[in-house]
Amino acid sequence: MKRVHTADAPEAIGPYSQAVDLDGWLFTSGQVGIDPATGELVADDFESQARQVLKNLGRVLAASGCGFGDVVRATVYVTDLADFAQLNALYAEAMADHRPARSTVQVSALPKGGKVEIDLIARIP
Repeated sequence: MKRVHTADAPEAIGPYSQAVDLDGWLFTSGQVGIDPATGELVADDFESQARQVLKNLGRVLAASGCGFGDVVRATVYVTDLADFAQLNALYAEAMADHRPARSTVQVSALPKGGKVEIDLIARIP
């Protein structure tokens, strides 16, 4: 198992890696809408946080030599399913025509008071 780290994404806020590469499979840790420069949430609104989550994930994927087109599975956690339609629009924008398997669940709380967290599994080309 190889740990993946990039300074372009937020540092882990616990004892875990941004991602791990195991035999060409990339498993990202969940990302919330943290600005890597400040270590704080980018804003309080769902859209800003979701965009930052996807930006952070894109950077972790890139550090591993892959991109959103290599994602095979996503798990999304939201604190309010009323944001589901907006999530879908932003997620589709990031994934383009790629459609990996995905689950979305509502949770009572996320780290740092975030509104959305996403983790991914990707195949490294």
